[in-house]
Order: sequence, then structure tokens, then C-alpha cells
Amino acid sequence: MTHYDVLVVGGGTSGMMAAISAAEHGARVGLVEKNKFVGRKLLVTGNGRCNVTNNRDKEEIITHIPGNGRFLYSAFYQYDNYDIMNFFKSKGIQLKEEDHGRMFPITDKSRTIVNALTQIMEDTKVDVHVNAPVETVLYTDGRVEGVELQDGRILHATSVILSTGGRAMPKTGSTGDGYMWAKKAGHTIKELYPTEVPITSEEPFIQDRTLQGISLRDVDLKVLNKKGKTVINHRMDMIFTHLGISGPAVLRCSMFVLQTMKRDKTDFAQMSLDSAPDETVGSLKQSLERLMKKEGEKSIKNTLKHYGPERYILFGLEQSDIDSERAFKTLTPKELESIITFLKDFRFKVHGSLPIEKAFVTGGGVHTKEVNPKTLESKLMQNLYFTGEILDYNGYTGGYNITGAFITGRVAGMHAAQNSLQ
Repeated sequence: MTHYDVLVVGGGTSGMMAAISAAEHGARVGLVEKNKFVGRKLLVTGNGRCNVTNNRDKEEIITHIPGNGRFLYSAFYQYDNYDIMNFFKSKGIQLKEEDHGRMFPITDKSRTIVNALTQIMEDTKVDVHVNAPVETVLYTDGRVEGVELQDGRILHATSVILSTGGRAMPKTGSTGDGYMWAKKAGHTIKELYPTEVPITSEEPFIQDRTLQGISLRDVDLKVLNKKGKTVINHRMDMIFTHLGISGPAVLRCSMFVLQTMKRDKTDFAQMSLDSAPDETVGSLKQSLERLMKKEGEKSIKNTLKHYGPERYILFGLEQSDIDSERAFKTLTPKELESIITFLKDFRFKVHGSLPIEKAFVTGGGVHTKEVNPKTLESKLMQNLYFTGEILDYNGYTGGYNITGAFITGRVAGMHAAQNSLQ
């Protein structure tokens, strides 16, 4: 009969770290993974380069985990992003910092991180079972007993850590299996929703693909509620697509679009796009008035070419029924006002997002009030632990979700080992 002190279900980021942590704390550890190899989702993170963490302080990282990030405070004070960096450095993996604090292996290859974690599991004598999908988790008298695999094998364990991920990117194996095993243990699953996902729109200019393929750099994108108040705003790049909008600013706004629609009980949300965020309305007006004096003979479209891609500017002029070929000096005060409004506050409706299967991250999950934030042990089932995306927290892309995965894995593995060896 196979018996482990700690058995980890799921060989992703948090699962591998949980297994390593438990083994380094003296436990006999097993890990079961339904895929043919571990780290499948990790291989595609950061466009295959693996954004392993972010070089910012705890408080700033928590603010970049807008979906219930406060739950992670206790875990962060036991193991943080700097510990993650030191962990890899101690294993001979050199990291480099890029924009917005993102940390990557100097090889620019996710395989470097996956291979390192695989080697560490081998060195710490973790039994890794691949091609081993779990049928169910076994519970008896309020405590976990182990798991039954789909091939009929039963693996017993003093503690079980569920590191099965969410439902985003199912091709990597994240198909939400862990939720039913958490439910079986009595846990509440907060409603799942896609986050870090492209936003869809039924606006005519989207349906007609008028702006498809246009990228805007360093814009300020806002989500507005039905009263017109700003819910969230992000200053980053974005792109118009055949279904709506995408790009870094859009992905970060996506969860707030869905939440706003739900809160306002509407079938759309409004967004405001400021493509000239370094200018105030007043300074932009002054700039354009100066151009009118200096370059007034030029066509309107040529005068405005510094304010965005030509197709975007032409679209804005068309929206205001302004002939782009006219001389810039012929603009009336009302038309100038209309151009300023377009550049500073172009408003349009969005109607949802792509489905959760197309998202980078899953929102919702195991209710964190039912999980001890210090140990990540279930409050409802003894010796059952949760890590990573199965829990109801979610962060932005940029190394924040993976930081949460590494940290929850490390902390759960440590406490599961200590609990099992008492």
C-alpha cells in the first residue's frame, strides 16, 4: 500500500512548489499529474518566457492582485516574491528584470524554470506520477485519507494538497477538476468568471471591423459604472480586434467590466479611452490652438497625425462629421471641442468578454473564508490544503498570479509537512 505524508494533486506552478516545500520540510511526498508531464501551463506563461515573479514590495504586489488579494497577506509574510527570487538563484537560475518589475530567467525560456523545478523534485525524492488523473479525493470522518486514481489505484496520505488550478486555458489541463473535490469536502465555490481576458463589444465600429488591428500605445482606459463614475483605470497599451478590444490595459480592466455589469444589472458597461493621457483637456486645447496658428493651412488629418494612428484619427473625425481634408484653421470652436473629447474621452459600450476557456486567469473558486490564511488548510476538512488558482483570488498578468501560486504552494507544503509529521 502506497502511503505519503503529503500528496499533491496537480503538477503546475503551485503544485510543484508545494511538493518541493513539503519534501524540504522532511515529509515523504507524492505528486499526481494527469498530463504526460508537469508544468504544462507554466511552459506557456509570459509568452513562453515564464514571468516567474515581480520585483515590487508586498503591498504593491497585493494591490496588483485585485481579486481578493488581501487573503494572501499571511502567506506573503511567511514567504514572498524576494524569497522566490532567492530560491531560484540558490538553484543556479539567474533572473533578469524587465519593464514593470517583471522577472524572467535570463535564458528567456519557460523550460528553464520547469526543468529546474523538476530536477529539485527529483533531488528531494518527490514521487511524481504523470498520466495519473484523479477520480476522487477520499475523505473519512472529517479528514482526508488520500486519492483514488482513474486507473483504480489508491494513494493514501496524511495530508492532501489540491493544486489543480482553475478553468482558464483548459488545453494545459486546467479543467476545474478540483472544485468538485473541494465541494465534496463541504466547501463553497464562489462563482467562476474569466479574468485577464479580451473584452467583447457589439458597437457598430467593432462589428464593421473599422478599427480592427489598430494598436494604441500608453493609453488610459477606464471602466465606468451606470452613473458614469470610474470603477478602474489602467494606463497601458491596447488593440482593437474583430470582437472587441484586447491588450494589457484591456486584460486588466476585464474583471471590472464583468463585475460592473453584474452590479449595475445591465447587459453592457461603458468604457472611456484617453489616447492623450499626458495632456489635460486644457493643455490639449492650447496645443491644438497653437497648431492652428502655426500649421493652420495643413489638412486636419495631417495636423493630428501625432495624436494617434491615421485610421484612428480618421475614425474620430468621421464620428464628429468633420472632413479630414479641410484646412486645420477652418475648424470651428465646437469642432475643436469634439476632437478634444474624442482624444481624451472616447466612450463606447462593451458587452462582456470571451469565455473563461479563453482567459488567462480564473476568477472565483474555493471560498477563502473556509480556508486558514496562515496555513492554507481547509477549515472544514482536516489535513486538506489548497494552493493557487483553485482559491478565490486572482491577479493581473505581469508575474502576480504566478507569485501567488509559488507563495501559496510554498506555505501549504510547509504546513502540510509539519502537520503530517507531528
